[in-house]
Amino acid sequence: MPPETQTQQRAEIHNIGYRHYDGARLGRAYARRSLFSQSLRGAYGLGRSAKSKVAPMLLAAVMCVPALILVAVTVVTKQNRLPVEYTRYAVIMQAVIGLYTAAQAPQSVSRDLRFKTIPLYFSRPIEAADYVTAKFAAMASALFALTGVPLVILYVGALLAKLDFADQTKAFAQGLVSVALLSLLFAGISLVVAALTPRRGFGVAAVIALLTISYGAVSTLQAIAWDQGNTGAVSWIGLFSPITIIDGVQTAFLGATSAYPGGFGPDAKAGLLFLLVLLGLIAGSYGLLLRRYRKVGL
Repeated sequence: MPPETQTQQRAEIHNIGYRHYDGARLGRAYARRSLFSQSLRGAYGLGRSAKSKVAPMLLAAVMCVPALILVAVTVVTKQNRLPVEYTRYAVIMQAVIGLYTAAQAPQSVSRDLRFKTIPLYFSRPIEAADYVTAKFAAMASALFALTGVPLVILYVGALLAKLDFADQTKAFAQGLVSVALLSLLFAGISLVVAALTPRRGFGVAAVIALLTISYGAVSTLQAIAWDQGNTGAVSWIGLFSPITIIDGVQTAFLGATSAYPGGFGPDAKAGLLFLLVLLGLIAGSYGLLLRRYRKVGL
């Protein structure tokens, strides 16, 4: 008997039937939470290779070490105040924050663009708004952890040094508000930039240029204006860099000492413009991300 005939005789079709899915249908909210959790973990390399953990964990350590040193100095020397204000710490460490943001924002969105997995997300019960909200919230939460933990270290150290509880608690709360605004702003701007290109390297370079180099340029212009005696311009120039916008807002409304040359930060009236620009940039970044991800095919 030919081999073809033997194969045909052995072939069987089993009718296993069709069974309906009887489990819970978790829906969009569950998908959104899962995407947020996965993105937040990915921002610190959790659930990824050991190599992916090196950069974020190292930068997180770099953010915390100066706070530990400041606490040690305060406790040992029995000073009556912390050497650095809570609201000033993030401004001093802005280069580290910028590097972290530049490394992790493209990792969060560029890979989905590069490997064209966005349509797979949207084939599930999830929409563009869910994807953008989850990614935005995860990046902002990762930045808030990066900038907030050093403030917690400073606060605990201040209490160990027996500094005034009420004053330290108020200053700590102001610092948390400041880094929360910084986290939202940096997350929004960096994700918009990263979402423009599927190439992670281009995204990293663009985010560094926008966050870190812009601060250097603005600081230089402010120093020139200060040297020329144009103190009014020192404040307004601060509107052209993300970190100096944060500095202006916290100077006007959170009782911070301005890091501008000569300490010439905006007053409450000018600070209102800084606050409006800050909120506009955050809302605008979210809107641009929504517009970017309306195109499912990408």
